[in-house]
Amino acid sequence: MFNKVLIANRGEIALRVLRACKELGIATVAVHSTADESAMHVKLADESVCIGPPPSRDSYLNIHQIVAACEITGADAVHPGYGFLSENAKFAEILEAHNITFIGPTAEHIHTMGDKIEAKRTAARLGIPVVPGSEGGVSDEREAKRIAADIGYPVIIKATAGGGGRGMKVARSEADLVVALQTARSEAGAAFGNDEVYIEKFLGKPRHIEVQVVGDGKGAGIHLGERDCSLQRRHQKVWEEANSPALNARQRNEIGEICANAIAEMGYRGAGTIEFLYENGEFYFIEMNTRLQVEHPVTEAITGIDLVHEQLRVAAQAGLSVRQSDITFEGHAIECRINAEDPRTFMPSPGTITHYHTPGGLGVRVDSGVYAGYKIPPYYDSLIGKLIVHGRNRVECMMRLRRCLDEFVVDGIKSTLPLFQDLVQNHDIANGDYDIHWLEKYLAATDAH
Repeated sequence: MFNKVLIANRGEIALRVLRACKELGIATVAVHSTADESAMHVKLADESVCIGPPPSRDSYLNIHQIVAACEITGADAVHPGYGFLSENAKFAEILEAHNITFIGPTAEHIHTMGDKIEAKRTAARLGIPVVPGSEGGVSDEREAKRIAADIGYPVIIKATAGGGGRGMKVARSEADLVVALQTARSEAGAAFGNDEVYIEKFLGKPRHIEVQVVGDGKGAGIHLGERDCSLQRRHQKVWEEANSPALNARQRNEIGEICANAIAEMGYRGAGTIEFLYENGEFYFIEMNTRLQVEHPVTEAITGIDLVHEQLRVAAQAGLSVRQSDITFEGHAIECRINAEDPRTFMPSPGTITHYHTPGGLGVRVDSGVYAGYKIPPYYDSLIGKLIVHGRNRVECMMRLRRCLDEFVVDGIKSTLPLFQDLVQNHDIANGDYDIHWLEKYLAATDAH
């Protein structure tokens, strides 16, 4: 196992990784910007290194500074968390060149799955079901019209290097297609420095289902079931569940086995998530995230498996701690992302938290790096923390979640707690009857009133 792990991240995920390292007897190094000097993970780490001023490009995205921090402290591995450099193939390569282990997949797999077109080709080759669409990038209007006609309208145009909903446009007819193509390319170029786009069939009312996988890098792979992440706003996940209310055990096992076999064949190392749109009983591959997901705790709740422990094990060449036959799914879990945002407009609400009280009791977990008196800086993601609730079944889980949301106190700033208090009272949510468009329609309807 590693002697010392540098955590190249901030906030709740840095604290999450730090706790896992401490449980395994691994020394920790926190890196931080000047804005995060008083962060909880900085206070609890064995060592800390300031790596720059508040802007991410000068600190958490500064590869040179992070490598220097490793050399100063003698860290022999880096855990990237999620976001920032977690899916940066160049970062993984540079660390390996300095004999520092990147706790994640190889640079090759990061690169392959980071390119949406190559990822789709790879998925199809590995037997993962994919959305009908173009085989590669599309720039010519005539070609775009031909492909769209073959697929059938509506279609969606997506940026090859996309993420966060940018560079995505829906065309419902040939008349829409030219404008959608031009707009998506323009947005993609501005956001990612790459204006290449591709075309896929647009599904009307799909759910967003993702399968958690872990590979040992030596040809073994397992799946830990699925999560339903369909409650989204502007393609950003808000509420996640495991297992999905839409799937039965047979469907779960079938798609899980397909994904586990695929990463085994790839020789994939570490944790990853294979994401799908799901409609009318069919799965359609969207992308693979080659890192730990924000919503990983719901999987941990129903399996009892610590995903960061598994990441550390396989990165240290110690192999997986479990086989597929060891994994069982117990009960139901839901995660709510509590953000420092106005619950109606979703405008960020940085500032000082004056009072902070988290709920407790059986089956309750809160992953957060904040405390009373903590000042949420305006420079980063607005996540205050994640409320994760586990019950013997979905009904018990929902009742427990309702109680926990009433106990949760965050004063001094605005938060999205009131949104979740509304959602747990909603009939559709109680029945698990929602798709990826549900939340935006709900918000539009409530704003209209």
